[in-house]
Amino acid sequence: MKVNAQSVNFNAEGSLINFVQNRLNKLEQYYNKVISSDVYLKVEKTSAKENKIVEIKVYVPNNEFVAKKQCKTFEEAIDAACSSLKRQLVKQKEKIRINA
Repeated sequence: MKVNAQSVNFNAEGSLINFVQNRLNKLEQYYNKVISSDVYLKVEKTSAKENKIVEIKVYVPNNEFVAKKQCKTFEEAIDAACSSLKRQLVKQKEKIRINA
């Protein structure tokens, strides 16, 4: 799967980009028609500890799934967003299977 990652207000390290790539590749186990994904990593300028925002858009034929999470670390937010996307993809796959 093609992953397009963008970081806002900071420079993302290679290890973080690799983490994103590995987590998103696991989504293909649940829905094999994933075309690509866009990942936006943002740091909010606030005094709150949970200032890391991750927004992931996953593109499949005729559809798009979005998950946005805000946590203390990017890894935590990515895991939460991927779990949400997993549920969405499994639900879509079930819907297609029932209609087929």
